[in-house]
Amino acid sequence: MIHQTFKELFGAEPEAVSRAPGRVNLIGEHTDYNDGFVLPTAIDRATEFAGRRRSDRTVVLYSVDFEARVEFSLDSIPFDREHTWSNYFRGVCKYLEEEGHRLCGAEVVFGGNVPRESGLSSSASVEVGAVAFWRTLLGFPLAPRDGIRLARRAENQFVGVPSGIMDQFASALSRRNHALFLDCRDLSYRHVPLSQGVRMVVFNSGVKRALAQSEYEVRVRQCQQAVAQLQSERLAIHSLRDVEPVALEARAGRLDDVSLRRARHVVSENQRVLEAVQALEQGELARFGALMNASHESLRKDYEVSSPELDTLVELARNQPGVLGARMTGAGFGGCTVNLVHAEAAEAVYKNVQDEYARKRGYRPEAYIFQASDGAWAGE
Repeated sequence: MIHQTFKELFGAEPEAVSRAPGRVNLIGEHTDYNDGFVLPTAIDRATEFAGRRRSDRTVVLYSVDFEARVEFSLDSIPFDREHTWSNYFRGVCKYLEEEGHRLCGAEVVFGGNVPRESGLSSSASVEVGAVAFWRTLLGFPLAPRDGIRLARRAENQFVGVPSGIMDQFASALSRRNHALFLDCRDLSYRHVPLSQGVRMVVFNSGVKRALAQSEYEVRVRQCQQAVAQLQSERLAIHSLRDVEPVALEARAGRLDDVSLRRARHVVSENQRVLEAVQALEQGELARFGALMNASHESLRKDYEVSSPELDTLVELARNQPGVLGARMTGAGFGGCTVNLVHAEAAEAVYKNVQDEYARKRGYRPEAYIFQASDGAWAGE
């Protein structure tokens, strides 16, 4: 579709195309910015790019999804408050230039089918896809980890969202039929086989995550505060990643209530990720599902980022035959739940939860059945 749209708009074949998928996080929520562990996978929904070079320094960018066009000069790349959808691409351009990759003007069309504002990393798919587009168009050398860091920089510094590196990593380096186990401190990773007999059924609560960004920033600060309090108790740590569960509970009475609960979630969630990897490697899907369930309860009670709608979706899914585990996924305050489901039950779960949610809440949630997909640079 993107290739054809480019031909219609610009009357020529594109010189370069790229794609980058969204991602769903199976377990390991709000651990990435605490130097912790995560276990996402790319989904079979992606953002695609098509484009060609120009002889000047002007970028003409067209969004299929927003049916809108912008132009900007590579010599000065301001944040666009009117066409905010363009800022993810602009940020990538700005930091590629700053890091020594001389770009040229280009005509670019992009769009895709990653649901927006749902916690499935549509923004990371744009950023990673933009890096891949420029690397393909101009042929400059760029190691995957460097491209991932640059894509994250666009999100953090240009767009202004203080997210961790998980989303870009999963979009870039996931592997089909695998989950990606990532250490967010040293960026070491490995692919963990995910049974082909399961599907990821995702339900979109339909609640716009209006609070997500502001409360995300609050949670980042609260985690930093917890670290400072633990350091004052002579615990030699740099982040919550370094805290053992026993050490945290031993100091529980000396932390304020909010700091304790935020730290308890992150510390326990890191342990759950490690156990979840082991469960997948040993083929213990029921154990993996139980860890997903425990993750949601921790996010709901200790981290306080769930919502009534997300809780309802989780409860409905857990009552369905074939569901191994259910939890909210993403930053929270709306967005989606992820459910690991036996493949033969996926369609029934998809329909039944939609029907029951509609009876309880008055509208049918969007739903998706995903398989683990290759990232933009799978195999590199």
